[in-house]
Amino acid sequence: MRQRAAAEPGRVGRQDESPMNDNEFRCRPRSLVAIQADAERIGFGMGSEAKTGAFLAALAASKPGGRFLELGTGVGHGTAWILEGADPASRLDTVDSDGNAVAIARRHLGTDPRVTFHVMDGAEFIKGLKSTNYDFIYADTWPGKFTHLDETLSLLRLGEIYVVDDLLPQSNWPDGHSLRVPLLLDAIESRQGFASVKLAWASGLLLVVRNAAQQCNRPDSG
Repeated sequence: MRQRAAAEPGRVGRQDESPMNDNEFRCRPRSLVAIQADAERIGFGMGSEAKTGAFLAALAASKPGGRFLELGTGVGHGTAWILEGADPASRLDTVDSDGNAVAIARRHLGTDPRVTFHVMDGAEFIKGLKSTNYDFIYADTWPGKFTHLDETLSLLRLGEIYVVDDLLPQSNWPDGHSLRVPLLLDAIESRQGFASVKLAWASGLLLVVRNAAQQCNRPDSG
């Protein structure tokens, strides 16, 4: 049974009766049902949700022929959505240290020539990148988000995109996650050369774009 979404304050009527219902998606990756079934079989509960996935697909579509990096493959939820939006000339590197989870992603997505799976520690992968740039980075694990942030952001050229999720409180957060979220937000928002926007939507997203180094105009505190 489809759950009805509660209307937010200030909205008239129910969200599921509006053409702006963000719980409905016209297109979904065909592989998602099988990926989810395998995820449940191994007890994996950390996959990207559909709203986040649709957002990733739209971002990938904005970069024709782009080179993408996903830090935290998991079982391939986010991977499938990125590939859904990417054009035939795009390429995706996706990294995770959990070989059992990545095996599921490979099973359902491994025939796609646009994606390369890397089973290794995310921090080691980031440190091993030399003279490499990405058009879009999705950080869904600690390396590249809560650690190795400087190295990860250095992989972006001007106008390119960095996205993180899981910034709103969740019951399955590992120990220490909640303490690191405000530190990450401060590190991003106080950094010159990047424009960012917080999205209190889906699991809690942060969209960051590299721009020319400049100070933002801050509102008066008085």
